[in-house]
Amino acid sequence: MGQRGDLWSEIIKSEEEDSFGDIPKIEAVYQRRNRPEKSSTAADLNRSCSVKGARTNLINGPKRDSWARSLSTRGRESIAVRAYVNNQPQKKPARRKKPAIPKGKVVKAPDFQEEKEYFRDVDAFELLEESPSPNKSSTWTMGEQVVSEMPHLSTRLEKWLISKKFNRASGPSSTLSKIFENSATRLEPICDDEASESLALKTPEKSSASNTSVFRLIPSCDNSLAAEDVPVIKIKTEAIDLEDELKQLSLTSDLISTHLDFDKSFLDLLSACGQIKPSNFLEAFSKFCEPESIVKIGEGTYGEAFLTGPSVCKIVPIDGDFTVNGEVQKRADELLEEVILSWTLNQLRDSETEAQNSCPAFIKTHDIKVCQGPYDPILVKAWEEWDAEHSSENDHPDFPEKQCYVMFVLEHGGKDLESFVLLNFDEARSLLVQVTAGLAVAEVAFEFEHRDLHWGNILLSRNNSSTLPFILEGKQVSIKTFGIQISIIDFTLSRINTGEKILFLDLSSDPYLFKGPKGDKQSETYRKMKAVTDDYWEGSFARTNVLWLIYLVDILLTKKSFERSSKNERELRSLKKRMEKYESAKEAVSDPFFSDMLMDQIS
Repeated sequence: MGQRGDLWSEIIKSEEEDSFGDIPKIEAVYQRRNRPEKSSTAADLNRSCSVKGARTNLINGPKRDSWARSLSTRGRESIAVRAYVNNQPQKKPARRKKPAIPKGKVVKAPDFQEEKEYFRDVDAFELLEESPSPNKSSTWTMGEQVVSEMPHLSTRLEKWLISKKFNRASGPSSTLSKIFENSATRLEPICDDEASESLALKTPEKSSASNTSVFRLIPSCDNSLAAEDVPVIKIKTEAIDLEDELKQLSLTSDLISTHLDFDKSFLDLLSACGQIKPSNFLEAFSKFCEPESIVKIGEGTYGEAFLTGPSVCKIVPIDGDFTVNGEVQKRADELLEEVILSWTLNQLRDSETEAQNSCPAFIKTHDIKVCQGPYDPILVKAWEEWDAEHSSENDHPDFPEKQCYVMFVLEHGGKDLESFVLLNFDEARSLLVQVTAGLAVAEVAFEFEHRDLHWGNILLSRNNSSTLPFILEGKQVSIKTFGIQISIIDFTLSRINTGEKILFLDLSSDPYLFKGPKGDKQSETYRKMKAVTDDYWEGSFARTNVLWLIYLVDILLTKKSFERSSKNERELRSLKKRMEKYESAKEAVSDPFFSDMLMDQIS
């Protein structure tokens, strides 16, 4: 066998000399690398391949590319490069048999907990050459990466929380399963002005017990630099309360899980209402009144109105897959426009001297909330009490758990024009001038058109104020009230230009709106609007405001009873005829009918 091995070696040697001269064949052999002794010669060192990536030229023959490149190590195994000539296949060593377990004796399973914890820490970082135990050092540095000091942790969840604490830019994970997929987080060092050199791998000095960790940064190719000459970088770390972090994680995960149930338009609606998730009714109502004091005061096709202390709450169900009061529920994107429009018109209530346009004619919006869940029993009770007295035309509010609503919290504007009792002609004139001036201000400020100003959408209340301030294009004017004040409500069909976006409802998608009975003033006004706009509802047509002013004059002449003379009726009919020529409320407010109602003439 020995002779056969020698013959084989000679054949190999002969072939190598014919092909490459004296160049030995290079092979990669995996083996444990021994630490070189201090007395090692230069030749011994040349055979070692450093972890820092230094190239080693082991070939002294004709020039050719060497495949010996810098090889990284994770601290447990190294790759050595040397000449190797014995290519004979080796026998596999015989597998060691496990000793037999004595009968009746239970063998305790080995406990590798300490080893597991050690290698868990090791695997979390890019370690140094000949890595020391992480328990002996407070921090690690690599290139431009600086990983701050971490306390001993028992789970990957705790490591993830600490990494998230340092990395502010990363977003929250939606599920806990993603936490365990996260690896160590890359951190950006906060450097002094002097410390701008490139960094090399080096174990930093042990940090102090304070919150400031100190890192020494060694230039990558300068091994002669003394430790005391190395620039120092300080990174502040903060203590982490794991319990608090877990609570926040739970809240964030619940929030993201909740958001997955809603589409973008609903999330936009939440944002416009200043919410991150829907509220329940009691939570929303408790900010304005004692829930037990809630009383229903009115209803409409799309919702109910409740008195909540000094305010009125209008509740509109949205996004359901069933009809309410015989109508398809409104969508979140439709209510989003009404929410933005309400906040925009609120700006007109600013009567400061520098305001160019302001008026108190539009209902004040205190708050708007998105709610979810069935009607609270307190609301159901209030609804049933109102139904017993007034015989409600709406469906009983039986809603499922996931039903959503928009709740408008509004100023209590009084009774609608349909039920309000006007006493005399002066009060009727005050109604008309306030509505006309309010529409004129909103036209100029936001190209506003109400498009649904029937007598149920004008509220009236009595007060002790004799005048109200209006500002139109910078000109201040006071309007005589004769003791009443109006508030325009319900902007569902309205059109407005906020300066960033034009909000409108495409009424062509609701053909039944224009099929009301002939001769009915409200139905005829819808049809006149359709003719004016030619079904282009996004466009600006201030004439639609004038159509609703004409409608109001008709209502005063035909539907409302108040003390008036034949002369007063002639004045109303003359006003209606002149309004047929106006193209906007701004033009109409200058009509002679209103001249003695204005303290300062608008021109």
